[in-house]
Amino acid sequence: MAFQCQRDCYMQEFVTSVVACSPGEMKQEINGKKETVKGFNVKLQDTILFPEGGGQPDDHGLIGDVPVLRVTRQGAEAVHFVSSALEVGQEVQLKVDWERRFDHMQQHSGQHLITAIAESMFGYKTTSWELGRQRSTIELDTPSMKPAQMEALEAAVNEKIRAHVPVAVQVLSLDDPALEQVRSRGLPDDAAGPIRIIDIEGIDVNMCCGTHVSNLSHLQVIKLLATEKGKKNKTNLLFLVGNRVLKYAEKSYSTERSLVSLLKTGPDDHVDTVDKIQKTVKGLQKSNLGLLRDVAVLIAQNFKSNPERGNFFTLHKKEGDNEFMSIIANEIGTEETLVFLTVGEEKGPGLFLLAGPSGKVSELGPRVLEMLQGKGAGKNGRFQGKVNSMARRGEVETLIQEHCKNEQ
Repeated sequence: MAFQCQRDCYMQEFVTSVVACSPGEMKQEINGKKETVKGFNVKLQDTILFPEGGGQPDDHGLIGDVPVLRVTRQGAEAVHFVSSALEVGQEVQLKVDWERRFDHMQQHSGQHLITAIAESMFGYKTTSWELGRQRSTIELDTPSMKPAQMEALEAAVNEKIRAHVPVAVQVLSLDDPALEQVRSRGLPDDAAGPIRIIDIEGIDVNMCCGTHVSNLSHLQVIKLLATEKGKKNKTNLLFLVGNRVLKYAEKSYSTERSLVSLLKTGPDDHVDTVDKIQKTVKGLQKSNLGLLRDVAVLIAQNFKSNPERGNFFTLHKKEGDNEFMSIIANEIGTEETLVFLTVGEEKGPGLFLLAGPSGKVSELGPRVLEMLQGKGAGKNGRFQGKVNSMARRGEVETLIQEHCKNEQ
């Protein structure tokens, strides 16, 4: 049986009844971490909330005033995961998150159209696709796609949209011989009941469980963004459909206006202006590195010329790199002197170098690494690496000084 969301993809509200409700749990990403959320699995007499499948994410919505966090398919049934229990037998009203649903309808029907036209024009078959949060991807069975082909494909699909081509839904039984003429990548192992066919008139007939528009004009427009190298000699085609194109244009225009304000040039000159800025920055960076190296030599010479210098030298500098620290250590000489150098933020991440007699460095290196929350390694009298926090740098310096005193 097809769900109500599949029989009428445009229905936004629906009254049904609760068939089953049992405790359950789901994995959910919270603040970048996957956590287990406890709740209830609810089965309904019917539903307008699409369960994920066929490359399409699930719908969001409400059962009464209870938010539906996920909808999955189990055989011929849809399971709605909610945070609060619902009484079996009670009548409930469903509401679908229409903005999310219509977006999925546009992207999915757009994928069918692109897939069909790419195959008819170039013989490129679709091997998989993904409906992403910001953009979608079709995997084409070809090692590459030329820019001229992508331009021709985009023109062709948008011509079909302007032609107001109708999209119809057919439902066929599993043993219907007509299924042999339908394009498909195969049915899931737990497929049950009749098979749903999406028929884009004169363009494509394809098995699909997803939600679709009733006319290609509802797609508004398709924008093919780019191609990327895929896996196993395939090509990934990135695309946007409908409202996503409008949002993309709005965001692009906003970015363009910001660049006009920052660069003080018109949009047509942005690339040349940024290129000039990058070249200038590279020149300044090169000059700055040269000056830092000169400073490193002067720092080392100043220490060596001090008649009261001891057997320990330490320095922290915000600007610098590994080469800067190596120059100081080399100029000072570390056969008898222990050198502890750091570069980076005062209490943030950075780099460190501990150089000196091999025994001391081998003993102190791991302790320095632990105190500065870093990663690194050492050999031949040098221990260096990256650190996450310079907050305890003063403690490290005291530790090394005490070690040097005890060695005297």
